[in-house]
Amino acid sequence: MYIALIILFSILLASFYNVCIHRILINESIIYPSSYCPNCRHPLKILDLIPILSYVLLLGRCRYCKSKISPRYLIVELITPILALLLYSKFGFTWQFISYYTLVSLLIITSFTDIEQQIIPNILIFLGLIFGLLFSLTNITINFLDAILGLIVGAGSLLIIALISLLIIRKEGMGGGDIKLLGVIGLFMGWKMTLLTFLFSIYLGGLFSILLLLLRIKKRDDYIPFAPFISLATLVTLLWGKDMISWYLISFL
Repeated sequence: MYIALIILFSILLASFYNVCIHRILINESIIYPSSYCPNCRHPLKILDLIPILSYVLLLGRCRYCKSKISPRYLIVELITPILALLLYSKFGFTWQFISYYTLVSLLIITSFTDIEQQIIPNILIFLGLIFGLLFSLTNITINFLDAILGLIVGAGSLLIIALISLLIIRKEGMGGGDIKLLGVIGLFMGWKMTLLTFLFSIYLGGLFSILLLLLRIKKRDDYIPFAPFISLATLVTLLWGKDMISWYLISFL
């Protein structure tokens, strides 16, 4: 029953995340007006708003203007329940699950705002700071001291890379939004797991960037959003980070 409720609740939340992604980027209220087609702005009816199913049945097009709907809507509605189930398999239905579900929800939204318009909204950073402090003060995630150290290590590690990039190659190598985002993650995960997240994100971002360059999808000076790699690295660390560290210590030390 828990699994069914988590899937249903996550799919419904995913629709709300899509609203947030779209409206934050155009500086519009996430509450008013009611849902509408982003192309023709025709108000959507209940049958147009059934998560996943409406997109599939309408073949990814608006019922009214027939224009294509971004596949992002379907992607968010699919990955949100999948990630929720992964967290549930790790933490069970606990306060830890709720806290890390909150973090992952923020990461989903920030990843797609970064992909679409290279923006990590400050309002999401602010919400992350509030929830991260709240969960650490109540010892749901980690203790408060570890949370503060995680904030410093997370933001500080990317800040160092940004400064080195500016000083050596005279180019911005890391955006301020990425720096703040990893700092927020540190509040939830502590300095050790945040450091591991930082390393994973560098590896993932580097490998993917090299692949895009080799396939000539991106050029050397093109912007490649980093928030999705931070988010993916965070998820890997949450689910398997401690096991990876234990395996490394047993195998090599």
